[in-house]
Amino acid sequence: MRIQVRRTGGFAGIERRAEVDTSGRDDAHEWRALAERAVAAGRGTPPAGVPDGFGYRITVDGETVYCADPGLTEDQRALITRVLKEGA
Repeated sequence: MRIQVRRTGGFAGIERRAEVDTSGRDDAHEWRALAERAVAAGRGTPPAGVPDGFGYRITVDGETVYCADPGLTEDQRALITRVLKEGA
């Protein structure tokens, strides 16, 4: 499974991207479950968000959804944090 996260916005407006490929990982099943829940709660178009807040594009195996602060679900926040931390 390939998971991509793009974060835009914020005070400085700096874009950040990261990607994780879970193929062959021992924890791939955990990534899959988290990604499925995060995508299920996403939107097909970018939400309005708030001034200086972050907006996110999450793509899992070609399926893209959007979400934004402060409206992230716990699963979306966990997935985004993990991908931005562990991804390349």
